[in-house]
Amino acid sequence: MREVRVIDSHTAGEPTRVVIAGGPDLCGGTVAQQLAAFRRDFDAFRSAVVNEPRGNDAMVGALLCEPSDASCTAGAIFFNNTGYLNMCGHGTIGLMVTLGYLGRLAPGVHRIETPVGVVSAELHEGNEVSLDNVPSYRESHALTVDAPGHGAVTGDVAWGGNWFFLVEGSPVPIDLAHVEELTAYTWAIRQALDAMGLSKIDHIEVFGPPRNPSAHSRNFVLCPGKAYDRSPCGTGTSAKLACLQAAGKLRPGEVWRQESIVGGVFEGSYSIVDGAVIPRIRGSAFVTADAKLILDERDPFLWGIRR
Repeated sequence: MREVRVIDSHTAGEPTRVVIAGGPDLCGGTVAQQLAAFRRDFDAFRSAVVNEPRGNDAMVGALLCEPSDASCTAGAIFFNNTGYLNMCGHGTIGLMVTLGYLGRLAPGVHRIETPVGVVSAELHEGNEVSLDNVPSYRESHALTVDAPGHGAVTGDVAWGGNWFFLVEGSPVPIDLAHVEELTAYTWAIRQALDAMGLSKIDHIEVFGPPRNPSAHSRNFVLCPGKAYDRSPCGTGTSAKLACLQAAGKLRPGEVWRQESIVGGVFEGSYSIVDGAVIPRIRGSAFVTADAKLILDERDPFLWGIRR
């Protein structure tokens, strides 16, 4: 039997499972190179950690690894039920709170190496984290796709650490009672993007009016594995900030509060550094479990239930 130590947390309701010990040896290099080795040689381990029967479709994993950049406190590879994420905002917030829980870092600013670059995150008192994300930008404005069963849908394409198609004004109410309809609608948009050769866009984000009086909008985010994000989505909020900046609707330092479908709120703003939009996302996370996963070679579902 093999034991894998994990720390579970949630960031505004969205789970993160950080692998602290018992993960595969990725033989060093940059975190991007370690991700390539993970994907090539250890994908079954990814499935074992986040898929049923140990996990679920909403679970996001984070493999703690050695950074190649000496200025970084840690490296992290993020993954989900069907594959790997370039970056994960809620996961980085969860990682910071997890490392604080373990006593591995004190409140203050720390650098984390991810597959798409180094991010800076500040651990505050009270389980709050401010994340300075990777440079973000709007690539396309007002792109129209023909979503099967829904007709023409117009949105923006933006990078916030992952690729997003962002749609203002959801035809479906953004609430938990309409999750199935929202999933069908956003999945149809993704199918339309795939048909256009835009399969790099693996997150779909739709917006509606907020319920929290302090928030500016409420969103629903469909993730690559067809699960929805319980949090307001860190990379999705970063992509939103980039679109607002490109449209001249948000000034540097001005705060945008993004509410999620379950009611959590991320506070977002941005700065301009060397001409690039650098989003800052502030949210909180809480540790929910400190556990050991058991990988038993006799178990017919040792490597998880895979799609």
